Amino acid sequence: MQDIVFIVLGLVLLIFGGDWLLKAAVGLSLRLNISKVVIGMTVVSFATSAPELIVSINAALDGFPDLALGNVVGSNIANLGLVLGVTVLLGVIDVKKTFYKTDWPVMMIASMLFFMFIYFDGEIQRYEGILMVTFLITFLIYLLRFQKVDTEELEDEGTNNLLPTYKVILFLISGGVALWGGSELLIKGAVGMATYYEVSERIIAVTVVSIGTSIPELAASIIAIMKKEKAISLGNLIGSNIFNLLAVLGITSIIHPIKVIDEGLLSNDIFWMLGISFLVLPLVLLPKKMKLSKLEGLFLLGMYIVFVYFTIT
Repeated sequence: MQDIVFIVLGLVLLIFGGDWLLKAAVGLSLRLNISKVVIGMTVVSFATSAPELIVSINAALDGFPDLALGNVVGSNIANLGLVLGVTVLLGVIDVKKTFYKTDWPVMMIASMLFFMFIYFDGEIQRYEGILMVTFLITFLIYLLRFQKVDTEELEDEGTNNLLPTYKVILFLISGGVALWGGSELLIKGAVGMATYYEVSERIIAVTVVSIGTSIPELAASIIAIMKKEKAISLGNLIGSNIFNLLAVLGITSIIHPIKVIDEGLLSNDIFWMLGISFLVLPLVLLPKKMKLSKLEGLFLLGMYIVFVYFTIT
């Protein structure tokens, strides 16, 4: 009964947190004249990746490396399969050119960097974590310098909609805290229920925990779609995957090197992550160029269901 209460309270906090964070993101993009895609891939992505960071650091320090790795790999699969799939089912997303020029390539580079660091020796060392964080910082500098202004995205917004600075800061802090607290409660309840059924640590990580830590992305993306902020919705998911790999695993491995325990992570999960990350590009370009519609949403959701089925069976 206690686990169910944790799950319900966690979901409530995540819904409110996603709404507050979205308000702060839109307010920042207007006040600083920064593209909403950039805001979605930086501010929103970092806040929604905070649960993964906290879970991964705690798991690594507590001696549960598979929980740290499985959490990130599973979350990246869930972000593109479950979250993007559900989001697209709720509304068609028009994709900007920056997706295939910058966002998707960087996500694939980050994914391949992680693959090379972990696959051959089964461990992410401190120096590899430093390289991952350095790459992330370089990417963020590029975003802020070369993709700062996008008048096409901002032209439909009036200056009358500008939030006062104190409200932007309040929404940003409140949203981040609510997302973090909601994820903690949700994970505690979900892991409690999963542990009761004696499911392995890796399976818990790539399914229950990763879904729990992807709920902030789902909440923020659904609210973005409802409020017609579709650029933030897609940018948030791509940015979150980049942050999960480079920031979450990078920072975690700097604090404590991460070593694979369950080989299933290297023989199954990591290839699912690479595969679904790659497939997003052809889905965006075909059959309707630069659009994601319900058909693509069903395909992504179907892939995620297949992944979960083969993981738990």
